[in-house]
Amino acid sequence: MLEIRKSEERGVAEHGWLSSRHSFSFGHYHDPRHTGFGPLLVINEDRVQPGRGFGEHGHRDMEILSYVLDGALEHKDSIGTGSVIRYGDVQRMSAGSGVVHSEFNHSHSEPVHFLQIWIEPNVQGIDPSYEEKHFDPASKDGQLRLIASADGRDGSVLIHQDAALYAAIMNGDADIQHQLASDRCGYVHVARGSLTVNGVVLKAGDALKILNEDLITLGAATDAEILLFDLPL
Repeated sequence: MLEIRKSEERGVAEHGWLSSRHSFSFGHYHDPRHTGFGPLLVINEDRVQPGRGFGEHGHRDMEILSYVLDGALEHKDSIGTGSVIRYGDVQRMSAGSGVVHSEFNHSHSEPVHFLQIWIEPNVQGIDPSYEEKHFDPASKDGQLRLIASADGRDGSVLIHQDAALYAAIMNGDADIQHQLASDRCGYVHVARGSLTVNGVVLKAGDALKILNEDLITLGAATDAEILLFDLPL
């Protein structure tokens, strides 16, 4: 089964300082058809104006990933972490038993554009923790680069869920394939550009839910950058 999630059908939040698009129900946006996909609960595409951001707020029992597309995102939290991440950086915060954090556009002149991803953990009440890794464009060019996993293999950030997240940059007709086990499903989100996924044409902001398929084939790409989630059913 292949189900398209079109960019223009996503939830919209416009707050002046923040322009956000919600692939799944989030905040004031609720769509019973899109309340998550397996443990994948949130993909928000956020654009934050210079010098603005999300003030201190709390999370509990959630794996939160940030994937920067342009600009610089500043993070501070109650466990003493403070950093600025840019394109190629992946940030993971395990909220666990509870954490308070803030996220701001580090720049006072340029916007920041990033994806915020929430994955439901398979453990609860763990100590909060933070991790970030850099994945240069060459490592994602024409191939799937593992950026988050349950065991932190291949230099990926560690998430507390039996899920794997890959990133790829593609341009041209060469295919990339990813095998799905019989008890797994896939989700492909297009961060920019366009491509086909199992023959379905997708553009920036689109996504594809993939069920009961044993192979994901990415191809016919034009300046594309994608995230591929390999998830438990």
